[in-house]
Amino acid sequence: MLCATGRRARRPSQGVAMTPRILAPLAALAFAAAPALAQENDLTLAIQLEPPHLDPTSAAAGAIDSVLYANVFEGLTRFAADGSVEPALATEWEISEDGLTYTFTLRSGVTFHDGTDFTAEDVKFTLDRARAEDSTNAQKVLFEAIEEVNAVDPQTVEVRLSRPEGAFLSNLAWGDAVIVAEESIADIKQTPIGTGPFRFEQWVQGDRIELARFEEYWGEAPALEAATFRFIADPTAAFAAVMAGDVDAFAGFPAPENLPQFESDPRFTVITGSTEGETILAMNNAREPFDDPVVREAVAHAIDRQAIIDGAMYGIGTPIGTHFAPHNPDYVDLTELSAHDPEKARKLLQEAGLEEGLTVSLKLPPPSYARRGGEIVAAQLREVGITAEIQTLEWAQWLEEVFGNHDFDLTIVSHTEPMDINIYARDDYYFGYDSPAFDEIMTELDATAEPVARSELLKAAQEKIAEDYVNGYLFQLALPTVADARLEGLWENQPTQANPLAGVHWTE
Repeated sequence: MLCATGRRARRPSQGVAMTPRILAPLAALAFAAAPALAQENDLTLAIQLEPPHLDPTSAAAGAIDSVLYANVFEGLTRFAADGSVEPALATEWEISEDGLTYTFTLRSGVTFHDGTDFTAEDVKFTLDRARAEDSTNAQKVLFEAIEEVNAVDPQTVEVRLSRPEGAFLSNLAWGDAVIVAEESIADIKQTPIGTGPFRFEQWVQGDRIELARFEEYWGEAPALEAATFRFIADPTAAFAAVMAGDVDAFAGFPAPENLPQFESDPRFTVITGSTEGETILAMNNAREPFDDPVVREAVAHAIDRQAIIDGAMYGIGTPIGTHFAPHNPDYVDLTELSAHDPEKARKLLQEAGLEEGLTVSLKLPPPSYARRGGEIVAAQLREVGITAEIQTLEWAQWLEEVFGNHDFDLTIVSHTEPMDINIYARDDYYFGYDSPAFDEIMTELDATAEPVARSELLKAAQEKIAEDYVNGYLFQLALPTVADARLEGLWENQPTQANPLAGVHWTE
């Protein structure tokens, strides 16, 4: 049947309370003024970037996952705090001997936040929508191997692949693969409805998103009754907000120069973790002059990674020479391949016929690693004869102009998706790399499940993009979090760009 909105009505589960929750004013949560008991059930967590919208299955912005992953939305599998993949909405699965058929047993008793039941039909809809020809999923490649999805019964889903996919269970843990209901899609960008431990309350654009504990959650109830994500892009404002107690924690604190002050203050805890964020100076390989690998190599040798880490990040960050996380056991240290060598950079530019120098654009999104790092990169490029004209963009502008329309020469961005070296094999990806040899490595990797063989292929992939100087590889983004010392349960590291709050609680 159809409901009043013209969408199919689904049978509500019984006993679901949908009464709106009113959060206390931010001023009432001030650190100095509010007693500990007033904060025991609420949390205000600040992050730097505001999501462009609230559908993680149709945008590349990691800021969406920063708020919603494992809080509002869940997938069949999920990333644990240590980066391992564990069951979520699927309790178990069987894989056929040929690796082509996955049969998932779904968790029973799960409801969406609107009170409707979660069933196999929702999984089928989600995966079919993600892989559809007109899909706008930013990670559509994750679903390319899927040939057919069948809802065997309400609690069983069969997924058939066209080829073996060694990372399939990991793919399903991405924020781009969270389960959504067909009935919620029309409004999902403004009113997300998931199955997670928190339900969406309201979005005050330019300021905050408010969540409330979902009382009918299938898992262990969170200690927090309510959570507010505040968006503070300016590093100075971030420092002031934390010091004043306007926020209880700031994940990815953007002013590393202030960390020693917090470390010496017993009111706060400073947690310095790692992320999956490969911070790169991306070059448009499909546009002159960066379609010439000699020019790209010149740029790579013009860059002094450590100077960028010291100047923009106050020493917090790990130099990288390829697109892979140094904490991963399969990482290859290739930094010497593009070591800082201005003289070599000048010679390479001469070899490319650019001895007179060149002028290019450098488009920078809001994060401080990009804005601060961009100033340093521009100065380093200037030393070898490359004038980089800086243009600052808001996040939505960057997503449309750079990521979507590929209208750029250079940009700086941190790729926070887990194990995302496969982006270099994607057709029409924003930095325009096209290498049949690299594609062949990725094809073989997709068909390989044996750990040792996968390790060797991952190493070969790292070496290939480093040798082709696809991008300037800068550093692995650290994750400094400043928090009230009484808070426990925040993620130290980010194996995916997320801030799960189900395990966060206040101590005495």
